Amino acid sequence: MSPANHSTQTRSGFVAFVGAGPGDENLLTLRGADLLGRADVVVLDRQAYGALLRHCREDAEVVDISADAAENSVSLKTIQAAKAGRTVVRLCSGDPSFFSSVTDEVAACAKADVDFEIVPGVPPATAVLTYAGIPPAASVPEFRIVDAAQVDDWAKHAACEGTLVIYNGVADAVPISKALIAGGKPDSTPVAVTSDGTTTEQYTVVSTLGRLGPDLKHAGMTEPALVVVGDAVGMRDRLSWFETKSLFGWRVLVPRTKEQSKGLSEQLRSYGAVPEEVPTISVEPPRTPQQMDRAIKGLVTGRYEWVAFTSANAVKAVREKFEEYGLDARAFAGLKVAAVGEATSRALVEFGVKPDLMPTGEQSSEGLLAEWPPYDSMLDPINRVLLPRADIATETLVAGLTQLGWECDDVTAYRTVRAAPPPAPIREAIKGGGFDAVLFTSSSTVRNLVGIAGKPHNVTVIAVIGPQTAKTAEEFGLRVDVMADKPSASALAAALADYGAKMRHAAVSAGEVPRRPSQMRRGARRRVK
Repeated sequence: MSPANHSTQTRSGFVAFVGAGPGDENLLTLRGADLLGRADVVVLDRQAYGALLRHCREDAEVVDISADAAENSVSLKTIQAAKAGRTVVRLCSGDPSFFSSVTDEVAACAKADVDFEIVPGVPPATAVLTYAGIPPAASVPEFRIVDAAQVDDWAKHAACEGTLVIYNGVADAVPISKALIAGGKPDSTPVAVTSDGTTTEQYTVVSTLGRLGPDLKHAGMTEPALVVVGDAVGMRDRLSWFETKSLFGWRVLVPRTKEQSKGLSEQLRSYGAVPEEVPTISVEPPRTPQQMDRAIKGLVTGRYEWVAFTSANAVKAVREKFEEYGLDARAFAGLKVAAVGEATSRALVEFGVKPDLMPTGEQSSEGLLAEWPPYDSMLDPINRVLLPRADIATETLVAGLTQLGWECDDVTAYRTVRAAPPPAPIREAIKGGGFDAVLFTSSSTVRNLVGIAGKPHNVTVIAVIGPQTAKTAEEFGLRVDVMADKPSASALAAALADYGAKMRHAAVSAGEVPRRPSQMRRGARRRVK
């Protein structure tokens, strides 16, 4: 049966062979993401493409073929599911029509009279070169792609006048280079070998056909990889953008709660890092809610002149209490509201409340006190401040406000509880130097991470959000390498990126291959040019 122009909305079964792209999960096509979102069954190598399951429904059945890659078995699973009236997505490496092994699976669907669609993916032949800073077909008369497994005579490919891209050739890269030279290619012809292209494990060795053997000797190159031959390789020095990111490939530990770390992790990814979120703190309601109940009642009935928020979690706790009582941001009418910093201010604005007071300098309790006006009985009809905070908050703000003439209702709005220890591999990576950096966003993240997982290895870069966090880190025997110029998570990530950029620049200036901190520990695998 020929491929049908089939709508997946119909009752009959359907199989979509979707190109997963070259490795970077963000290079999936819109059509591929749409089909994954509607799939009843997804067949894939989970180890390679598991990240793409974020596009799927929660109830989608996942068939992992990483341990069972037999074509007949895969074909049978997809055909049986489609025959049962289900929509099946078979994720394929790269582009299904590009040196793909799924041709027989497609033929099996056709033979079984099952409707199917083939969705192109971004092929490694262009994507990996672009990510390596090599223009695939810039100012060359020819762009040739070959599968090394199917080439018996390299002499005809030695005549290629443009860019020659070789799939499945990394194991035989040196014999191939010698064969191309024997076929008439100058031994000075530039060549690049890139492994794990478009991922944060990408690594490129640049050489010439004549020197490829010694240059690859200690590089540890494995498939998936591409060998690129031609003058376009020479443009890499000017066009490389991916591997030169300031934190490229850095494994960065983010010890925060899941909801807090989302924006920070996205920012780290933009610098080329691989963030791993390890919750160290669990935020829970207070053991006795009556104190918060009285505070909310007092807020509504005019007991307070000010409400001071020292964290986004405090805003969330008050907001949840408001919702419980059927209140909204209008209950703040007539009140003055203070926020300790940017993150707290954003949480308030999302709630519909614009802060009246924020520190112009240091975003901390001390910074807030520096801006806080003293109580004036002529100007302030009420002298009371509501301070909804964590159960472990320091007394700095209360003491400072009291000195300024204010009375404080210091109310426990939420509890911070130490999270459960992370899995053993994470603990081992923390203590063994498997992480390149750790970001500490508060003193409690330092205490809790050390408590549940142990001290980070001494090669790991320690980055802290401010002086108080630095002091706590040093009390635990940690060397502080990076401090944010202002106490915000965004500024902390930017400071780490600047540190990484300086490390990279120093290595390049010294004629060395840039290495991540984790690669500097004893016994770490080292790649050389």
